[in-house]
Amino acid sequence: MEMEKRKEILQLLQNDARLTAEQLAAMVGEDAEAVAQAVREMEQEGILLRYTAVVDWEKIDTDTVTAIIDVKTTPRRDVGFDQLAQHIARFPEVRACYLMSGADDLSVVVQAGSLRDVANFVSRRLSTLEGVASTTTHFILKRYKHDGVLFEGPENDDRLAVTP
Repeated sequence: MEMEKRKEILQLLQNDARLTAEQLAAMVGEDAEAVAQAVREMEQEGILLRYTAVVDWEKIDTDTVTAIIDVKTTPRRDVGFDQLAQHIARFPEVRACYLMSGADDLSVVVQAGSLRDVANFVSRRLSTLEGVASTTTHFILKRYKHDGVLFEGPENDDRLAVTP
C-alpha cells in the first residue's frame, strides 16, 4: 500500500483506535483485507506501537498527580543524552521522556499518587542519577486537552443577548 494511504490510516487510528479494518477501508477507499494487511505490517515494523484510550482520571480517581520535570544534564562522551534518557524512561512513574531544545535537556512526565510521591521520586531517584545537573518540577493543576481530546466542552452561555 502506498505511503500516503498508510499515513491516512495511522491518522485515523490515532484519532480512534477502535476503528475496524472495514471502517478504515471505507474511509481511505481501499479493500478491507489490504487495510488489515497494512495495519499488521505497521505493527510488525514498530510504527504502530500500541492502541490506547484517553481517560479523564479526575472523574473517577482524584488521587493521581502528574508533573512535568525539566532536567538539565551533563551529557556523557560517546552516548550524549541517550543513555541517561533511556535510564530515566524505565522508571515506572515516568509516562513520557523527551529530549528538548532550549535551556533544559530533557522533559520528563511523571505520574504518582501524591505530591509527596513526586517529590520523593525527584529527590531520591531522579536527582541522584549521575549526569543529572538540576531539575525543575511543574505540577499539572488541570487538563484542558490531551492527545487532541478536549476534556471539557464549551460551557453553555445561558445569558440573554443584549441588543441596542
